[in-house]
Amino acid sequence: MAIKKAQSRTAKNTRTRVTHEFPALFDDNSEVLLLGSIPSPKSREQGFYYGHPQNRFWKVLASVLNEPLPTTIDEKKAMLLKHHIALWDVLDSCTIIGASDTSIEDIVPNDIASLLAQTKIKRIYCTGATAHKLYEKYCEKATGIKAAKLPSTSPANCAVKFETLVEAYREIRRKNVILKAESLKDPAQF
Repeated sequence: MAIKKAQSRTAKNTRTRVTHEFPALFDDNSEVLLLGSIPSPKSREQGFYYGHPQNRFWKVLASVLNEPLPTTIDEKKAMLLKHHIALWDVLDSCTIIGASDTSIEDIVPNDIASLLAQTKIKRIYCTGATAHKLYEKYCEKATGIKAAKLPSTSPANCAVKFETLVEAYREIRRKNVILKAESLKDPAQF
């Protein structure tokens, strides 16, 4: 038993090259883009975003959108598209240890600008500080859109209460907020 735990810890502490394995979720009517950093090991296992059972992403969005909690990938896709929300990650690939965003290195960003060209997206939200930092560094100049930073729904961010997450994510329902990178005087206000 002790040997298995030690092997599991060692595997979790190994730097791995991760390449995004599933496409962005969007359609012609998408108006809002939610961006994570890179899919977690559980998400990669399931083949879809926010797959860890303790991640509160789907529960938060269902609450914000006044929808029943989706349980299947098809239900999750339908809920997002019904509300004109696209979903992707900032990174196409990187090296990472487990699911630790703080260990991300060797970054290759996704071509967010090409996704925007296929949609009506004018607002971008990053689902955590790391995704936001990566977007600002690698994607913002090409898109011309300043992304707003939302708190992470990850189990690692369990200190943030569910109600606080819901209140923060309500921002995605506002239709009149467009953040242009060149028009911001003080990016800290977001």
